[in-house]
Amino acid sequence: MARNLVKFTKMHGAGNDYIYVDSTLYDIPDPAAVAVEWSDRHKGIGSDGLVLIGAPSTAGADFSMRIFNADGSEAMMCGNASRCIGKYVYEKGLTRKTAVRLETLSGIKTLRLHVEGGKVAAVTVDMLAPAFDVPAQYAPGLCDMGPGRLLAEGREFAGTFVSMGNPHFVIIVDDMECLDIERYGRILTNHKAFPEGCNIEFAMPLTDGRIRAKVWERGSGITLACGTGACATAVAAALMERTSRSADVVMDGGTLGIRWNEADGHVYMTGGAEFVFEGEKEIGN
Repeated sequence: MARNLVKFTKMHGAGNDYIYVDSTLYDIPDPAAVAVEWSDRHKGIGSDGLVLIGAPSTAGADFSMRIFNADGSEAMMCGNASRCIGKYVYEKGLTRKTAVRLETLSGIKTLRLHVEGGKVAAVTVDMLAPAFDVPAQYAPGLCDMGPGRLLAEGREFAGTFVSMGNPHFVIIVDDMECLDIERYGRILTNHKAFPEGCNIEFAMPLTDGRIRAKVWERGSGITLACGTGACATAVAAALMERTSRSADVVMDGGTLGIRWNEADGHVYMTGGAEFVFEGEKEIGN
């Protein structure tokens, strides 16, 4: 079998790590299979998934992004990956713009790059406006105890559904440490109320206005951070009047600044992005 040698870059945003490939240079004929193989943390490169950076198909966009989770499923959007792409395209000389428009399956996102000394220190992503009832992703009539109230092994969880271009169910808790996130996240992500699966957030508002959050990502399991999850968490907490419309969301991998702007209704996420390492790997042709 002929082999292709593909150059890749591993990056992370708040610990949410993906493998990035410039698909204008390398053909990945079966990205789902490659995502599964490369994401394996024992036998592969190790990551939360694979991200392909490509040319856009939409007028007005500068680049496109496709994301494949560690299980091979394709995601619609990832805030942490978006920030990493902003750093990637600027520092690798693919653009000199500091306002980059990125085409995703959930629409075009604008990335504002905060450049210091020729390096991207942080990126603010316009995540657009949240949505709260997306029938294709959420079936409230299938909730166990009424809309927003689900059962997992006999335990009731009350949450808020928020779509940030992908589905999230945010559960506000009083004690994060006593909760088995892996056990209940695994059950709730595949609950019958979510025909297409769902990202599950467990969030605890803190006395200083920050929010402590842990995420079970659909298709990846527990991750150190989730950008869209941080946005959904801040929106849900603000709706419940547990925080203001601006809050720092503290996740295992780092902190993301989230602002739900009253003027345009958009959610803006600010955080860093980091290169981890680069390499070459063969794939079948």
